[in-house]
Amino acid sequence: MVERQIQLTTKPLSPKLRKVREKAIEILLFLAACSSVATTIAIIGILVYESITFFREVSLVNFLTDTQWSPLFDDAHYGILPLLSGTLVTTAVALSVAVPLGTIAAIYLSEFAPFRLREFIKPCLELLAGIPTVVYGYFALLFVTPLLQTFLWDLPGFNMLSAGIVMGVMIIPYVSSVSEDAMRSVPLHLREGSYAMGATRLQTALKVIFPSAISGITAAYILGISRAVGETMIVAIAAGLQPTLTWNPMNEAATITAYIVSVSLGDLPHGSLEYQTIFAAGLTLVLMTLVFNIFGYFLSRRYREKY
Repeated sequence: MVERQIQLTTKPLSPKLRKVREKAIEILLFLAACSSVATTIAIIGILVYESITFFREVSLVNFLTDTQWSPLFDDAHYGILPLLSGTLVTTAVALSVAVPLGTIAAIYLSEFAPFRLREFIKPCLELLAGIPTVVYGYFALLFVTPLLQTFLWDLPGFNMLSAGIVMGVMIIPYVSSVSEDAMRSVPLHLREGSYAMGATRLQTALKVIFPSAISGITAAYILGISRAVGETMIVAIAAGLQPTLTWNPMNEAATITAYIVSVSLGDLPHGSLEYQTIFAAGLTLVLMTLVFNIFGYFLSRRYREKY
């Protein structure tokens, strides 16, 4: 009796109403998919629009070749190279920490760790991504830097080395989590075929699983690079705010993001040339991230075709 009452109360939709509802759902999903694209286009459009005013006053050649960045001084210079070098050095130090440690952690969690241990370690790793970056910054300034100064006597209080190391620790979860998911998505028959040929677990992980998951692992590396390039608080607190053209990680330097924060919090009027520098620097940062993503796409495509 209950089943009969349910059947009587649930009337089938007419084909016209069903078609309208499916079309509405399709449009809603399309708009949701386009939202990220529209946001990216809007960000780039604002940066380009605001940077036009800056490049009307400062030549692009001077912007790319001048070795000094002092737009707030009387003798103003607008060379992006000091900020660019600080960004690249801190990113390189961070990747030298995050890529090997994150990859090793991903291989262990995917191929060697027992289920209970993996379910415990992976959330602990991902907790690192939830710590506020300002806490990482003060950790680098008050703990890592004094620790490094015990055997690096000439290390100044503000330096790119400690900032890069802590940034690397921060982005380990991004690298390890995405890489581990990519490795676990490799079909089981590839593992079984490798074991059947007499390969050990380590040989299978390094010569079968890792190459098969190289596309997802490359995406993890690019995500880590983008996160390191765009980091603000750690470098602003631990690396300093002095734009210096140096490739030595033991020196003090400013990054693009740190400069943007320092100027945005100041009293410069909107529309002035000094204020427009943050949009030119932001556009440079976006183009850097775009280049890294394009490089990662072609690299993953090449290895995907190879394997």
